[in-house]
Amino acid sequence: MERYIEIYDTTLRDGAQAEGISFSVEDKLWIAKALDEFGIPYIEGGYPASNPKDADFFKRVKELKLKTAIAVPFGSTRHPSNRPEDDPGLRALIETGQPVVTIFGKSWKLHAVHVLRVSPEENLRLIESSVRFLVERGREVIYDAEHFFDGYKDDPEYAMKTLLAAAEGGASKIVLCDTNGGCLPSEIREITAKVVKEIDLPIGIHAHNDTGCAVANSIAAVEAGATHVQGTINGYGERCGNANLCTLIPNLQLKMGFRCVPDRSLRRLTELSRLVSELANLPHDERQPYVGRSAFAHKGGMHIDAVRKIARSFEHIDPELVGNQRRMLISDQAGKSAILMKVEDEFPNLDKSSPEAQRLFEALKEAEKEGYQFEAAEASFKLLANKILGRYKPLFEVLGFRIITDSFPTENGHEMRSEATIKIRDPNGNVEHTAADGDGPVNALDRALRKALETFYPQLKEVHLTDFKVRVLNSQAGTAAKVRVLIESTDGEETWGTVGVSENIIKASWDALVDSLEYKLFKDQKKR
Repeated sequence: MERYIEIYDTTLRDGAQAEGISFSVEDKLWIAKALDEFGIPYIEGGYPASNPKDADFFKRVKELKLKTAIAVPFGSTRHPSNRPEDDPGLRALIETGQPVVTIFGKSWKLHAVHVLRVSPEENLRLIESSVRFLVERGREVIYDAEHFFDGYKDDPEYAMKTLLAAAEGGASKIVLCDTNGGCLPSEIREITAKVVKEIDLPIGIHAHNDTGCAVANSIAAVEAGATHVQGTINGYGERCGNANLCTLIPNLQLKMGFRCVPDRSLRRLTELSRLVSELANLPHDERQPYVGRSAFAHKGGMHIDAVRKIARSFEHIDPELVGNQRRMLISDQAGKSAILMKVEDEFPNLDKSSPEAQRLFEALKEAEKEGYQFEAAEASFKLLANKILGRYKPLFEVLGFRIITDSFPTENGHEMRSEATIKIRDPNGNVEHTAADGDGPVNALDRALRKALETFYPQLKEVHLTDFKVRVLNSQAGTAAKVRVLIESTDGEETWGTVGVSENIIKASWDALVDSLEYKLFKDQKKR
């Protein structure tokens, strides 16, 4: 019999409480649709009583006609001064029209007495009556026992009474929350096992990551009998975040044999992770397990050689199972096998003992000694390889350039402006001499170079820069320090990285810029 773990996503509520994240209603709808297509059964959409944006989400989510998921509104037990039928928070949950609702209540006597400011007995009545009110109006109620583990460690008998109150009110399942995120797996496992033994309802886990153990704590709870797991995509959430579903789901499904989502959905996990980080307007965590770009990236020469022979020798799963891919990084730690693997599509017959392979190997080592880094600049590496192996024919020649930067007075003081003049020659001997202004010297160079080259190669109009990074390599040299410039470019179909290194930031930027445009022309030429 297949074992099933129910996944409850709270990215749109708990995840949206993370510092630096603010989802629009459109963002939330987009994510909800993606989660539904992925196969998540419960999507916690927000707190409709707390803000108009979440209330609007529940009005508009009905238009999506979700196929797999239920959009769940979140709220709390009634205010102590209100009857259930008069409580605005409970009414807001009902008014969403959703068949399942989630409410939280106090499990820790400290919170009941000193935060909510009610007696322990009154807190139990708040829980029971709130759940019962919702159940009597046809709603399935998931009860989140807030601060349960802290409450249990402080007063286990009272903490258990709060769960029994929710059960008496008619809750369908009870979720144990490590709200402070301060527990360790051994504590979670022991306490969850006791709850599973005493409460005759499905038990869930909601873990925060303040000890870095949210995923491990969730797994410990499952091992103790929990069948419902809450978390967020990419682990977004307040403070240090929540249990990361992008780690938790594959751990449960691939490592422990539980069914969480369809196998075909698991192959879209990396895509889902990147979508949510994009909509959160945050850089994707490339060192994230399973879905990070570095998760299956191999750099050491011996590692790469072993992976080429037997992939599982240095990979715990096939990266395609989670929609990721294997990458071989080119660096000064790479051996000849790694380098050949990077160029085997273009040079399938290249032998690692050949003089050509040795020249490429030595050129790479020398370049990285000078400060070049090709891990994020594979386009520069491909150009280098093709030049050394005699496959590259120059598509333009730079005859020279000049940059003028001056300062001029304005109403607000002084502003700087830059102008670049450049002269290039194409393979047919045609010369183009142009100039362009820019916000700075690099921007002026970029504009002048494009202006000149687009005369011969109009397809370069498709290319634009998406990222520009400068790294100081030897800061102790002060203003004479060597810098490495990494540029990311795209033509709308492909994205590539290029690199330049020099004590002169203009020269480093220029080399990366030239490689960026050269690579576009080179790859287009190969397609013909």
